[in-house]
Amino acid sequence: MANKVIIFSAPSGAGKSTVVSHLLALHPEFEFSVSAASRAPRGDEKDGVAYHFMSAARFRELISQDAFVEYEEVYPDHFYGTLKSEVERIWAAGHVIVFDVDVRGAANLKKYFGPAALSVLILPPSMEVLEARLRGRATDSEEAIRTRLAKAADEIEFARPRADVAIVNDVLEDTFHTAEKLVDDFLCE
Repeated sequence: MANKVIIFSAPSGAGKSTVVSHLLALHPEFEFSVSAASRAPRGDEKDGVAYHFMSAARFRELISQDAFVEYEEVYPDHFYGTLKSEVERIWAAGHVIVFDVDVRGAANLKKYFGPAALSVLILPPSMEVLEARLRGRATDSEEAIRTRLAKAADEIEFARPRADVAIVNDVLEDTFHTAEKLVDDFLCE
């Protein structure tokens, strides 16, 4: 189990964070990897909990110091990434790292960690169900929902061949059970 990582990715609204939260509650030896972000906290987000918040200039400085396992500039001056120091901290505690990242981050992490990583893609049962879930959250504008749906199709096409396994999140309890089994099998390898 030493120095293993579990990577979850999904299009927005597929249920990835729900699955990750479930697994973290079951496994005290798991620890969530807090990503770095070059933006200010939103709402009640706290530094070091939601993200390691920093300026774009500081993020670039850390890039030049090779301080990231992976990073991406999602929009101009809006960076997200995984600090090597975060990985080292979690492994030093003897924990398994759990990532909740976008599909490009997942592909980069899988490439970096290789066989020490299990990459799980969470999929909606259909685009219609995904749309209903996004609307049901009531957190996005109509334009944001359309953008997320268009992006989801591209994300699924990109991620499917790069993930180790995909789970269709149709019935949540079944998804939990499948994820638990996949993780348990991976940790026993």
